[in-house]
Amino acid sequence: MSKEVGLFYGSTTGNTESCAELIAAYVGLERVNIHELAAEGVEQLTAYRYLILGIPTWDYGELQEDWSDVWAELDDVDLKGVKCALFGLGDQVGYGEWFLDAMGALHDKLVSRGATMCGYWPIYGYNFEESKALNASQDYFVGLALDEDCQSELTADRIAQWVPQVMEAFAL
Repeated sequence: MSKEVGLFYGSTTGNTESCAELIAAYVGLERVNIHELAAEGVEQLTAYRYLILGIPTWDYGELQEDWSDVWAELDDVDLKGVKCALFGLGDQVGYGEWFLDAMGALHDKLVSRGATMCGYWPIYGYNFEESKALNASQDYFVGLALDEDCQSELTADRIAQWVPQVMEAFAL
């Protein structure tokens, strides 16, 4: 791959896709290849040293269908030496008990496959009941937290702040 960063996402409503495209624009289109899981699967994950993965949480803390379809395949992916950053979408009001749970599950899966995680994001500015996407100290999400249902007006600013942090962690 000539581009350094692989950006993979699953999207049902188009919200995660829109966020992925905005993230790619901030990373720089000359540096990133975007992969839609529904069309491409996970085969290309190992082609990159740097990954940004986007996952929305559905219903009561469930994986979005594109991620659910490839979940078992991730068990066969070796991510040792790969740096990964996550962004997750959820609804902190309507589903506040499960806010970004799918991002937490993906984080744990990637760590178990040897990935080095980066791009953690502070919990301040959110109002939710519980989340499986919190780090051990409970003061950061394991990736960028986006809420297109209740805080869509903050998405662009959050991405603009997060991407430089991730690129610094990637040493790019």
